[in-house]
Amino acid sequence: MKRHSHICNTILINLKRKMKTIKLLSILAVSASLMVGCSDDDPVTPPSSKFDLEINGQDDFDPKDLKGNVNADITLKAGVEYLLSSSLRVKEGKTLTIEPGTVIKCKAGGTDVYVAVERGAKLEAQGTALQPIVFTSDAISPRLGDWGGIVIAGKAKTNKGAEAETEVAGLKYGGTQDDDNSGTLTYVKAEYTGAKINGDQEFNGFSFYSVGSNTTINNLFISNGADDGIEFFGGTVNVTNVMCVNIKDDMFDFTGGYTGTMNNMFGVRENGFNDATEDPRGIEGDSNGSDPAALPVSTPTIKNVTILNLSSVTALKAGAEIRRGTYATVDNALFAAYGDATFGNLIDTKDDKGNGSLTITNSYKMGTVGDNKIGGEIDGTVIEDTEAITADGDNLTVKAGRGADFTEFTWTGYTLKK
Repeated sequence: MKRHSHICNTILINLKRKMKTIKLLSILAVSASLMVGCSDDDPVTPPSSKFDLEINGQDDFDPKDLKGNVNADITLKAGVEYLLSSSLRVKEGKTLTIEPGTVIKCKAGGTDVYVAVERGAKLEAQGTALQPIVFTSDAISPRLGDWGGIVIAGKAKTNKGAEAETEVAGLKYGGTQDDDNSGTLTYVKAEYTGAKINGDQEFNGFSFYSVGSNTTINNLFISNGADDGIEFFGGTVNVTNVMCVNIKDDMFDFTGGYTGTMNNMFGVRENGFNDATEDPRGIEGDSNGSDPAALPVSTPTIKNVTILNLSSVTALKAGAEIRRGTYATVDNALFAAYGDATFGNLIDTKDDKGNGSLTITNSYKMGTVGDNKIGGEIDGTVIEDTEAITADGDNLTVKAGRGADFTEFTWTGYTLKK
């Protein structure tokens, strides 16, 4: 019995020793794994690992890699560094709020870098004169077309069909709700926009597709755009105080049955700005090139507008081209070519896809501005005023009552120079 007991004790001691050895080896193995996982070259949890393309809450996105579908109400805050790295799409029923003073840098060189707001979603970008909201390129040497722009779709009418699709960003737009509300844009700057996908798909600074009249849009500044400054595709929204500086194509554009009012619009091509498409215009207005009688017909009202060319190299094709079924009303316009700059035509209402018609009152021209090209009716005359714009050294001044009120754009910090 004693011998048997001794043998058992020996076996138990050996088993305990082996178990301790196995446990020690396991601990060492786990420790080694953790040390490898925690090395500087391979962090355990990459900083952006919790972020993906679906933004489901305020803490569900990386400010320095801003992109994705906005599936919740979120706010971009002043003082935070943001980089828009790809498309940011606000989904139906959700609101993207941007605080006054927020700066959003946009990754240069990508046609997929833009902000899109779906039908039924809202963008609440309420800057102030002292703290505007700024969208700009992140490039060290920024250029026209570095990124896309801002695209908003609404539920108001368009003559492109009950449910059309935007030229860029793939949003559905249109409907019957002319008083639709897509939010607020006020005191917002958009710089270096207009990325080009192909000949038929180009971003503008701001693109409003069937946006309704309860949307608030005022005090916008668009500079160095590779396509249009601002364009309306149908819709009923009214806009006030919009400035476009150095736009490669058209400054102010509308199509698709737009019936809103544009008030106090100032567009200028600077001396030395020589980038231009084949046919840059101050105002380009279409209704429907396939069917000029399609309803609703574009019948915008444009009040207090200045189209100024200072570039001696590239002429504007026209101060205003009103075509393809459009019936526009213009009051208090100034079409001016200063110095050696020129316009091809003053007003053009002739087009192979349908003429347009224009009623114009209390309006003026200055400098080498071409004649009207008449297709549809032009009701009214444009008076010549050789002193509508005067120089004081290098600075230019627009006479009061001639076109847009330039003082409304003091908040931009922009100075008009010859």
